[in-house]
Amino acid sequence: MKSSIAGPEVEKRAARFPIDAVRGLFPAVKGDDDFVFFDNAAGAQVPQTALDAVKRHLLQNNVQRGGRYGKSVEVDATIARARESTAMLVNAKSASEIAFGMNATSFIRMMSLAIGQTLGGRNEIILTDMDHEANIATWMTLARDGAKFLWWKMRADGNLHPEDLKPLLSSRTRLLACTVTSNALGSIVDIAEAGKLAHDAGAEIFLDCVHYGPHGTIDVQAWDCDYLVCSGYKIFSPHMGFLWGRHQLLKALPTFREDFIPDEPPEKIEAGTFIYENVAGFDAAIRYLEQLGVLVSADATPGASAATRRSNLVTAMRAVQIYEQSLSRELLRALREVGATVYGIREDERMRERVPTVGFNLKTKEPAEVTKRLAEAGIGVRDGHMYAPRLMRSLGLDPQRGVVRASLVHYNTLEEIERFADVLSGLNRHS
Repeated sequence: MKSSIAGPEVEKRAARFPIDAVRGLFPAVKGDDDFVFFDNAAGAQVPQTALDAVKRHLLQNNVQRGGRYGKSVEVDATIARARESTAMLVNAKSASEIAFGMNATSFIRMMSLAIGQTLGGRNEIILTDMDHEANIATWMTLARDGAKFLWWKMRADGNLHPEDLKPLLSSRTRLLACTVTSNALGSIVDIAEAGKLAHDAGAEIFLDCVHYGPHGTIDVQAWDCDYLVCSGYKIFSPHMGFLWGRHQLLKALPTFREDFIPDEPPEKIEAGTFIYENVAGFDAAIRYLEQLGVLVSADATPGASAATRRSNLVTAMRAVQIYEQSLSRELLRALREVGATVYGIREDERMRERVPTVGFNLKTKEPAEVTKRLAEAGIGVRDGHMYAPRLMRSLGLDPQRGVVRASLVHYNTLEEIERFADVLSGLNRHS
C-alpha cells in the first residue's frame, strides 16, 4: 500500500511525472477558467474518455438490460466489461465478486443489515474514530440486534496502529469495519496487518476504500480482506459505487432480493436498476488509469490480457503515489510557513503514510472564512467536519466548525499549491 521508494529518488521520479499530458486528458482542468480543484475528496474530475463513454451509452444504448434486441444486449455487455475492469482494479479472483450500485454508503447499509442477521455469539463489531460516519452509524444501528461496539482509536501521531487493535479482538468479534485512508486527514492505515489480526481472531474485516481509491493500488488479495466498498466518483468517473466481497461470503449472506433474482452474487447484491451510463463511465475511468501506466513507463505495454491490464494499472498507481508524495510535502511546507495547525501526519519522513489530503486551521480565521476567501481566489476547498464528527471531537474540535480540507490528486500541480499558499499568506497579513 505504501511506496517502497524514499528520499531523493522520490523527487527524481516525481519530476518525471507527465503532468502536462495528464492534465490534457481532463477537460475541467485544461480549460481557460484557471480554477484550482482542491476539493477532490468530495469528487474528482473526469477524463474525456469517461465523458465519451457516458455520452455514447445515452445516445446509443439508453435502454434496460436483459432484453433480446441488440441495444439491450449491448447494455449487458457494457456491464460485463465494467465488472471485469473493476475486478482487475481491485485484483479480485472473479468478476462475480463485484456488485454495482449507487454509492458506498448504500452498500455499507445493505451489508450491515445482512451481517446483523448473522451475529450469534460473535456480536462485537470494532469501529474506528478515524472513519467517515457512513462506516460507523450504519453498523451502530445493529445495537438493536444485540451488537456491541469497541473502538480502535487514532493515536496523537495521526494514524491507527495495529498493536492498539490487538486487545480489542476476541472470540466475540464478528467484524472490524475500517477505512483504508482517512477522508479528513489523509492517513493510510496498515489494513493488511489489521486484517491478519482480525482473521487470527476468527473475525472478518470490512474496508471503506473510497478515499484511498484514486491514490494507490487496491489489492484485495494482498490485503486479505473480506469486503470492500468504493465510490467511482472519486476515481475519475461519474457518480456510482461498487462493492467487492469474497464470493463464498456474499453467497452466504442473507440479503434482500426479488423472488426471480438468483441467490448468487452479484445478482443478489444488485437490487433494482443502477445507473448504467455511469458504470460505463467508470469502466472508461479505469482504462484511463491503464493508459496512464503506459504513459509513465517505457516498460508498460498496451494489451487486452488481464495480466497486462493489471500490470499497467499498478505501474500507473505507483507513479501516482510517488508524484503525490511531492504534492503532500509541498502542501505541508506551505501550511507550516503560514503558521497553520495541521491535523494528522506532518513529518516529511512519513509521507508514505498519507495521501495529499490535509485538514488544517488558521489560528486567526474561522474555517468557513478561509474556505470563502480561497473560493473568491478561484480555489475550491471545503470546511466542516468532513462527515467525520467523531474524529473532529477526538481532535478537540467543534464538529460544527471542523477544519479546512485541501484534497489533491495526480492532476494537481506544485504551481497550484503556490497559488493556494499566496492566498493563505494574504489572509494572515490581514488578520
